[in-house]
Amino acid sequence: MRLEVLKTYKIYIGGKFPRTESGRYYTPKIKNEGLGNICLSSRKDFRNAVVAARGAFGAWSGATAYNKSQVLYRIAEMLEGRKAQFIAELIQQGSSKSQAEKEVAVSVDRIIYYAGWCDKYTQIFSAVNPVASSHFNFTSPEPTGVVSIITPEDTSLIGLVSSIIPVIVSGNTCVVLASESKPLCAVTFAEVLNSSDVPGGVVNILTGNTKELLSHMASHMDVNAFLYARGIAKEQTEIQKNAVENLKRVVVRDFSDVYSSSHENPYYIEDFVEMKTTWHPIEVIGAAGSGY
Repeated sequence: MRLEVLKTYKIYIGGKFPRTESGRYYTPKIKNEGLGNICLSSRKDFRNAVVAARGAFGAWSGATAYNKSQVLYRIAEMLEGRKAQFIAELIQQGSSKSQAEKEVAVSVDRIIYYAGWCDKYTQIFSAVNPVASSHFNFTSPEPTGVVSIITPEDTSLIGLVSSIIPVIVSGNTCVVLASESKPLCAVTFAEVLNSSDVPGGVVNILTGNTKELLSHMASHMDVNAFLYARGIAKEQTEIQKNAVENLKRVVVRDFSDVYSSSHENPYYIEDFVEMKTTWHPIEVIGAAGSGY
């Protein structure tokens, strides 16, 4: 009897596909059938991913809004072009054909939705503030930095997309821990990112055990914010405690109704920006009538 050769899936760090430095793998199963050999990422893998994310932050945060919009739209194009593969992987992980088709379609549409916000969210969240002096006072959003993300456990693609895309719209970079039991689409989505003009290091995707990585993702001093998209109270408490050391912003998001249009929301972008206020003196007219 011939033994099936399971595919080995790698992680995604800095625009490359390394094997986990630990050499460990696990094989999640659906109906007693192995999905593949999945990297069991280590803390060192996470640290390497943070270094890559920090290295990519300057260029990505400095890219124009128009360019970010083009890149996000390209992600949607590439995902659409590979929808048959994603549908097959979702079915392999337990979805019906109709469920899989819906998940891929909504994922594509959600990316396009946020691509359209790249050059608009600053207009919504910026302000010109009244002050009692001869100054203009402007408030504008800037990206927070490097964001740790733990995606929903019960979805493979739509939860991943809904977590990542609003974070990177404003110029943040991220390190993502995918679903432990349904990891296939996360690794394939990394292939989509790699062929979509997304600079290496902007999105880094790890697979593995949440308990092993959660505290490290929350406590790392070069991570600026944390998005937690699962509903486990004990894990939320652990994140909050570990995030205190460098005052990380922690956002807990409920994706139990992940297909709802309520998750197409510009405030998801605002969750991961800092508001910068700038003062500028109003021109003073001299006695001779010249400005100085």
